[in-house]
Amino acid sequence: MIHKVQNLIAGERRPSSDGAVLERHDPADSRRLVSTMPESTSTDVADAVTAARDAAPEWAAMPPSRRASLLEKAASVLADQADDIAVEIVQEMGKPIGAARMEAGRAPKNLELYAAEAVRLTGATYPSDDSGATVYSTREPVGVVGVITPWNFPLNLASRKIGPALAAGNTVVFKPSPMTPRVGERLGAAFHEAGFPPGVVNTIHGHSAGAALVADQRVDAVTFTGSTATGQRIHAAMGLDRRVQLELGGNNPVVVLADADLDAAADVVARSSFTMSGQACTAAGRVLVATEIFDELLERVVARAEAHQLGDGRTEGVTMGPLVDERSLIDVSRSVSDAVAAGASVATGGRRVTDNGLEHGWFMPPTIVVDVDPTMALVHDEVFGPVVGFERVDGLEHAIALANDNRYGLTSAICTRDIAAAHEFSRRIEAGTVRVNRPTVGAAFNAPFGGIKMSGTGTHREQLGPTVMDFYTSLRTVFLGG
Repeated sequence: MIHKVQNLIAGERRPSSDGAVLERHDPADSRRLVSTMPESTSTDVADAVTAARDAAPEWAAMPPSRRASLLEKAASVLADQADDIAVEIVQEMGKPIGAARMEAGRAPKNLELYAAEAVRLTGATYPSDDSGATVYSTREPVGVVGVITPWNFPLNLASRKIGPALAAGNTVVFKPSPMTPRVGERLGAAFHEAGFPPGVVNTIHGHSAGAALVADQRVDAVTFTGSTATGQRIHAAMGLDRRVQLELGGNNPVVVLADADLDAAADVVARSSFTMSGQACTAAGRVLVATEIFDELLERVVARAEAHQLGDGRTEGVTMGPLVDERSLIDVSRSVSDAVAAGASVATGGRRVTDNGLEHGWFMPPTIVVDVDPTMALVHDEVFGPVVGFERVDGLEHAIALANDNRYGLTSAICTRDIAAAHEFSRRIEAGTVRVNRPTVGAAFNAPFGGIKMSGTGTHREQLGPTVMDFYTSLRTVFLGG
């Protein structure tokens, strides 16, 4: 079945104003057309922003308990559709069905979480030197929020951005990735089905819609997850008078010290490097291993890499799906060949898989590159595929120095039994998240998440946890005299 995705503007499903259509093919078999979507024009985007601005006053004035109730209804809609959405996630971006089901189950919980935030928004009172005045603050919505999301977690990331935006009283223009248009349409439609007023949530599709959305000065804030290059362009376009929140790329290190439990460390490295075919911003790109255990750890990780079963994510037993498209396969393959040309060697993987009926998909096996040195691009650039480089280190000091010699700073991990070493690493590593004896991937919904350096440029960093509402609200201070 081919899904004919439409924009959702002011509560109405619409094609592109000029009729242009894009196609999305199954990455596990590029012969299969999965979805079509509008290639939205600047006029379509402007209409969506107008709808959001028109709906903003009524939505902001709505009692918080009513906003919370609508968010809970949207969560219920998504929960009822979770099984179908999981299949659509696999069809559009390729992850195994088990991971897709987890994501489809997570999104309703995100909306329920932020429904509670709608009735918890508080300001504060402050001591005043003026005995006749009371000083207090309130939280106010920022206005229209542009939400631009990636394809790798198309439902989870979008719901955890749109949820708090709506809870705070903002209206939304949502631009999902053109890699996952049907999943994006599902989420936008869930708010409509739940009874949200027209214009509160608008969904626009296509390759160029994001740039038009950012350029529209009526958009008060933009939250974006994606590549560093795109994030830099968004940051520049937003200027000084509009809010921007960016969660960008990473080349995340795992440090394995000589005292580590090798089997546990191998699990950490393999999960960090190959989960989601390495297509996660939190995936590990480099492993810094104590010289004395290098060969033993490498052997264990190679075994885990080669145990993966590649295939269509809907197939029972498949543990790794394809890369998202041909361009990704080309880029990931080139990162390996460039490293080999620079003197590295491949311990396992390294070439596109085309046997066992996979010749029409974009399959790259788990790949481990050794003899890596700090000058190689593989060490410094985000690969976004199941490729990891192994480097030898002389100890903790050497590992920290190499780990920090990178423009990114999203997440990190260390494997050790030495609590003092773990604390030292946690203090000195330049990353937004540190994991001790745990994989680099994932995030906790109730703890802050975001990167530093080129992993999180922007005026607001945290996307989860107790500070999540700071981006979606403005503080107003009131001096109340008698």
